[in-house]
Amino acid sequence: MSDADVTHIALQTMLLAAKVSAPILLTALLVGFAISLFQAATQIQEQTLSFVPKMIAVAVALLVTGNWVLHEMVSFTHHLFELLPALLGRS
Repeated sequence: MSDADVTHIALQTMLLAAKVSAPILLTALLVGFAISLFQAATQIQEQTLSFVPKMIAVAVALLVTGNWVLHEMVSFTHHLFELLPALLGRS
């Protein structure tokens, strides 16, 4: 296994992590931004006001994208196991 192989696998892993976490993180970001705008407009500075809607939105995002996330992770793992004999054969 060469340095290029390790770098390629690490790059694929980081891209998958970014792709899989993006829907949840973007949902939390958008809901948090909307609630911050609401708090700034109404001058309500309650700390718990942003937590509950964000938690609900993230749960909904997980329900909506959960199947896709699982499929992406399983296919990446299958791809890694398919590459394993070729990578070990080069050493």
